[in-house]
Amino acid sequence: MHNSLNKIKSQVKSQVKSNFISAIAIFLVSLGCAQWSMAASEKEIIGNLAAVRPDLNFEFVGEAALPGFYAVQVKGGPLLYVSADGGHFFDGNLYQITRSQFLDVRDLALNGERRELFATRGTDDMIIFKPAGETKAIINVFTDVDCGYCRKLHNEVPELNAMGIEVRYLAFPRAGLVSESFDQIATAWCSDTPNETLTAIKNGKRASTAVCSDNPVAAHYQLGQSLGVTGTPAIVLMDGTLIPGYKPAAEFAALFGLNASN
Repeated sequence: MHNSLNKIKSQVKSQVKSNFISAIAIFLVSLGCAQWSMAASEKEIIGNLAAVRPDLNFEFVGEAALPGFYAVQVKGGPLLYVSADGGHFFDGNLYQITRSQFLDVRDLALNGERRELFATRGTDDMIIFKPAGETKAIINVFTDVDCGYCRKLHNEVPELNAMGIEVRYLAFPRAGLVSESFDQIATAWCSDTPNETLTAIKNGKRASTAVCSDNPVAAHYQLGQSLGVTGTPAIVLMDGTLIPGYKPAAEFAALFGLNASN
């Protein structure tokens, strides 16, 4: 009886050991497969998306802030969050939850990109309204000629300039690159007197269409989309902060610590 019991115990231990080794082996194989899947995910993700929508251009951005997902940018479109196996995705804003606020993860990432870009890019393709004296602050404004709040902001440019704020305009025709808005704003950029022409068009005076072949409007429009601009006016500060929509001159004075009465 005692020998039989020992034999049973020995068999049980052997089976447990065997099962444990098998479990470890399965785990290692699974881990290896997971690593292979992660390494191949960029190709798989882009391939899966392109197979369904070959008319779109997909750019792999990298790991998303959400574990198990990758960020893929649709050129001229939204940012997608795609599962590692490339089988599912969602679009829209991803927010980080902090103790005091919700932070747009994409906007946080774009802050650095916007800051670096405007610190290094030239201004020859912008329409610029400079202060008469010292420039104390700069705002980069993606603008449209048919946008009511763009016109409202433009009416305050003299006040902004008086405070020492330089206004640098980039074109962003909301109606798209094949539209009357495009023709009008491109006409301003092609004018021999771009500042005056832009002001006249914003004041409701339609200009005779004169679109030059080397106008930067399409490039500005695409740049704006890549920087998170979805409407106008869209104001980018030199620290990379994006302010969507209109803000009155007095608020810029407070933001930059300037005297609004100057």
